[in-house]
Amino acid sequence: MTLILLSILTALALTSFGWTNRLEAEELNSASSAGTAFSRFFHLDPRSAYGQEAFPEPFLVDDSDLEQGEFRFDIFHTQGKGQQSDSVKAEVEKGFGLLTVEIEGPYERDVVAGQVSRGAGNIDLGVRYPIYQSVSANGRFDSTFGVALEIGVPTNSAVSKNAEAVPKVFNDFKVGEHFTVQSIAGYSVLYGGGDDGGSRTLEYGFVFGWTFQRDELSWPGVQQFIPVLELSGETALNKDDSGKSPILGNLGFRLNLKTIGSIQPRLGLGYIFPVNRDTRDNVRWGFVTSLVFEF
Repeated sequence: MTLILLSILTALALTSFGWTNRLEAEELNSASSAGTAFSRFFHLDPRSAYGQEAFPEPFLVDDSDLEQGEFRFDIFHTQGKGQQSDSVKAEVEKGFGLLTVEIEGPYERDVVAGQVSRGAGNIDLGVRYPIYQSVSANGRFDSTFGVALEIGVPTNSAVSKNAEAVPKVFNDFKVGEHFTVQSIAGYSVLYGGGDDGGSRTLEYGFVFGWTFQRDELSWPGVQQFIPVLELSGETALNKDDSGKSPILGNLGFRLNLKTIGSIQPRLGLGYIFPVNRDTRDNVRWGFVTSLVFEF
């Protein structure tokens, strides 16, 4: 499954590059004089939809779009064989030019075989930045590659004992006016003592979205309706779990509502399900709700 998805993503990205890898000289001059996003150090195309609210906020997968200002609050619940997990998470994202900075903090409660552990999870600090864009001549294919880094600071609670560092790469790919694919991969390393210290994990995720615009819906107060399908997985690279690759799926939607002053509320709801055998013992089903305020 993972190899098939990675192959599809690679093919889509290469297709976009086949259309064009650079703007015409007059387009570059026009874009630069207009003050649009263009960098002398990276190949960034001012016609790209990246950072223009074309990509929906994911539920399970890390966000990769440029955010100018955002606050979100999420609630997760999953149940498996003899275990249950609940968490709430608050997150703030702020853009500085093309750089997005984020900070998030969860509170978790886990029950395994009747044993309860709870507490504040790692405080995660993250940054991301686009480094390469390719847009076809007619604008139909739009691809943005970037890099990101996440640092998890432990709170020394029952559920947060180890620091974490996760360098990442991502791609945001848009086809036409409706279809988007967001993909991200990271290499996670846990630091500190205990059984988890030194663990290394390959993390990856895909978000498939189809955006219905306001003029296609005619729903009062709704700017966009975006059904999404997410796949979020990880592969343990060492220790006892080496080789195990649980993958979670989420089928949900986003409702981007009419702005209230300068703030746009965005509601989300998703159904979480296991994708493969490595996931089914820990998660049989679950749900996620999300409230985002874009400002």
